[in-house]
Amino acid sequence: MSLLSDELRARIGETRVYVAPEPLSRAAIRYYAQAVGDDNPLYTDTAAALAAGLPDVVAPPTLLCDTNQYCAGTPDADGFAGHSWGIEVPGTRTVRGGNDYRFFRYARPDDVVTVEWRLADIAEVVNSSGSAMLIVTSEALVTDQHGEQILRNTETIIHVAVASA
Repeated sequence: MSLLSDELRARIGETRVYVAPEPLSRAAIRYYAQAVGDDNPLYTDTAAALAAGLPDVVAPPTLLCDTNQYCAGTPDADGFAGHSWGIEVPGTRTVRGGNDYRFFRYARPDDVVTVEWRLADIAEVVNSSGSAMLIVTSEALVTDQHGEQILRNTETIIHVAVASA
């Protein structure tokens, strides 16, 4: 039995767009830096940011990688407010395959962030132990209110077939 159904194959290329309801703000940047324990003065001190050649404080890069909560998404049944394609493959367990982040610039307090996710590919392979795997690749492009790129994220989720009991 194939894990990659025609229905899943037809979803390749789907997109989802999330737009923040307001600018990031200095406060959100400061709160996030404090929450993750990052005391880099570029995130909280205008003088330090100016001395580093920046126009103002900037957001820690992980702010835009950790969550889509700044885009006011609706949490799922598990309370997760980030992006999900809702792909469930019976008889598999889900494993995070990783992320590849490409940063173009720091996010700034006045940025109104848009994230466009695209379901880039779904491929079925067999691992070295002979188990079927469905590899789901998504790409997210994060831009500001002017369409300027802030970062690109390629995310891999793997659905591994489990043996029947």
